[in-house]
Amino acid sequence: MHPLIRIAAIGVFTIGALVVDAAHAADSNLIVDTEGTEAALGRGAIVWDVRGEEDYRKGHVPGAVNMDDVLMQLRENRSEDYLPVPQLAKVLGDAGIDPAREIVVYGPKAAVSAYFTAITLQWLGGDRVRIFHGGIDDWKAAGKTVATEPTKLAPVTLTLSPRQEMLVDTREVMARIGKADVQIVDARTTREFSGDDIRALRGGHIPGAVNVPYESNWVDPDTPRKLARKQVSNKDGMNLKAVDDLKALYAGLDPAKETIVYCQSGVRASNTAAVLQSLGFTNVKVYDSSWLGYGNQLDAPAESVSYFNVGRVNNLLNQLQGRIDDLEAQIAEMKGAKK
Repeated sequence: MHPLIRIAAIGVFTIGALVVDAAHAADSNLIVDTEGTEAALGRGAIVWDVRGEEDYRKGHVPGAVNMDDVLMQLRENRSEDYLPVPQLAKVLGDAGIDPAREIVVYGPKAAVSAYFTAITLQWLGGDRVRIFHGGIDDWKAAGKTVATEPTKLAPVTLTLSPRQEMLVDTREVMARIGKADVQIVDARTTREFSGDDIRALRGGHIPGAVNVPYESNWVDPDTPRKLARKQVSNKDGMNLKAVDDLKALYAGLDPAKETIVYCQSGVRASNTAAVLQSLGFTNVKVYDSSWLGYGNQLDAPAESVSYFNVGRVNNLLNQLQGRIDDLEAQIAEMKGAKK
């Protein structure tokens, strides 16, 4: 069991916008393991598999529900912003997912989509949200039963009242830059932060932001690359660091200050936001539009600003198109020779 789910304290502490009595701390933790997921199932909690439907059907936690890839279901495809709240109420309600219930969300190990879903549920009023960080990987590794038949919940009618204080928009972020009681965390890669990797009209970062890539929360941030190179055989390096190591990682931040977390579109930021909540940060907010919104807002102040070289991009695209044309000609020639 990861130490984050063993937090014990005396008095009252705050998780995001929620105030939780410390006597119930064990029932309030965001991040759970296989044992915690089983316990939640035994209590009748909803378990939500946020992976794509195809992966879900290949094997999932027994009783888990699914609505296909959650990032495609809860957000506008083009802007990557949330759907309007009435649409979210219908999407969740049709799937029988009521934020007022206890809900455990999971995907593959360390899936940012699971963290995004948890933060979304918090924002929509949920106060019994859990994230199974190890996900289906840990479930299988523990030898637990895997189901292939889908589970469907009865639809419910929802009236959602979002906690507006949990999210901030571009103008609110701009108004907070330089304030002594606000700290901003950039959960993107170092190359995105430095402006070398441009994913909006501009590259760079919000002035004063501290760059802590969300993978830094893992035991070994290089695990995905090691897996691709077959240097490791499992995802254990994607386990969360021990609490003391996580505290050291964020030692430069003040847990009592308003803490705004952003990334490219709010998904990776959700991972960092949840980890900070678990460490006792009392006022964590996600900038949902993140750099996709900020980098495209040209009057928003930024540091390490860079821009696309449009001419170079067009040249590369033309070169690529030329290679595609050559390949298609070769394929056509080969097909003609076989006739």
